[in-house]
Amino acid sequence: MRKTNLYRRKKNPYREVYTLGQHISLSAHKARRVIDQIRGCSYEQTLMILELMPYRVCYPIFKLVYSAAANASHNWDFKKTNLVISKAEVSKGTTVKKWKPRARGRNYPIKRTDCHIRIVLKDTSWYEYDENKEYLLCFKKMNEKKKKKHEDMTYYSMYNSGGLWDKK
Repeated sequence: MRKTNLYRRKKNPYREVYTLGQHISLSAHKARRVIDQIRGCSYEQTLMILELMPYRVCYPIFKLVYSAAANASHNWDFKKTNLVISKAEVSKGTTVKKWKPRARGRNYPIKRTDCHIRIVLKDTSWYEYDENKEYLLCFKKMNEKKKKKHEDMTYYSMYNSGGLWDKK
């Protein structure tokens, strides 16, 4: 006796849903800048972060996160409040190369880069989960990144360290 599609649909051992956006006309480096901010955050917090960030990359990522949550709620009956972004990765896509004509018969190369974005949402309803703790963990993770950046910077003075002026 064969199991129905509905029975197989309800059983998801990994409790994860993913969405893949391919050939998005953005630089992979610029997309990673935004993806690093939302990785590990809850669904609702991610939507707020993406709405308030001033980058052009945010809109396609917003659409992907929204689509992944819609897939999770429709196909697997997950609640959107229990979803967390477990993985978010950006890979480099194809590059379209064109030539722009310039003065005196010369030309200038134009490179249009694409990227592929994959966002994985995990349902945390099986785990003991507190939204306030998750918010604090995500906030701490963002602050750790900032601290690391500032800890690596050391004070450098050209006059005291024998820089340009000590040489004869």
